[in-house]
Amino acid sequence: MVIDSHHHYWNYNPVEYDWIDDKMKIIRKDFLPNDLKATVDDAGVDGVITVQARQLVDETDWLLKLASKYDFMRGVVGWLPIADAGFELLLDKYASVHKLVALRHVIQGEPDDNYILRSGFNEGISHLKRYNLTYDILVFERHLQKVINFVDMHPNQTFVLDHIAKPLIKDGVISPWKENIEELAKRDNVFCKISGMVTEADFTNWNEEQLKPYFDVVLNAFTPSKLMFGSDWPVCLVGVEYHNWVKIVQKTISKLSGSEQQQIMGLNALKAYHLD
Repeated sequence: MVIDSHHHYWNYNPVEYDWIDDKMKIIRKDFLPNDLKATVDDAGVDGVITVQARQLVDETDWLLKLASKYDFMRGVVGWLPIADAGFELLLDKYASVHKLVALRHVIQGEPDDNYILRSGFNEGISHLKRYNLTYDILVFERHLQKVINFVDMHPNQTFVLDHIAKPLIKDGVISPWKENIEELAKRDNVFCKISGMVTEADFTNWNEEQLKPYFDVVLNAFTPSKLMFGSDWPVCLVGVEYHNWVKIVQKTISKLSGSEQQQIMGLNALKAYHLD
């Protein structure tokens, strides 16, 4: 089974999606389940994990409603106000919604680089394991040392690092991202998504050779047992077609054993999101 561990939907409007600048104008339109279903069927992908694109409870509710209608949507990574005092009570409301598999907060968008270490936020994170919820970590590479401290505060919580922590691929910079990734990967409770790489390169003028050093680092650090394929569709479309990204990942891991490839292409996503 092939699982795309990371994609988004939206009904486009320029206010809520103001981060889609002129260079990315090809994705200034709606992207909905029927669009993705045709895309994944063509690429040989069996199921997907849907990730929030807006920090609203309404976003989570909308994605869960879609997931209830589409079997190929295996799980939802939603957003809830993790740092709020009433967060645990809100979790009770969602406890019976089996397709809510994880939560995510856009740490990379916070003006405070220490947000991930705030006490209120970490109090909220401490409740997730009881509800069998994973937490997706969305950060820039500059946050990685703080991420390591954050993860160490929650040794029994399952984490998934999005987009290999967004290294500076466009500039060809690999350190200190490499060393921090190697340190983070020592934690058994942290998985990593092979996703979002093309958009961290010069997505109008990139090649596979530019990506190779970053692939090599995460393959060596996390090993096939903790890596998972993700597309970041439709964001990826600014630099690569969906089926081409699938082929690039499959080509990159083709030197691995069949069972290791299966782990990366689907089994690890099911494991990390408690769907296996």
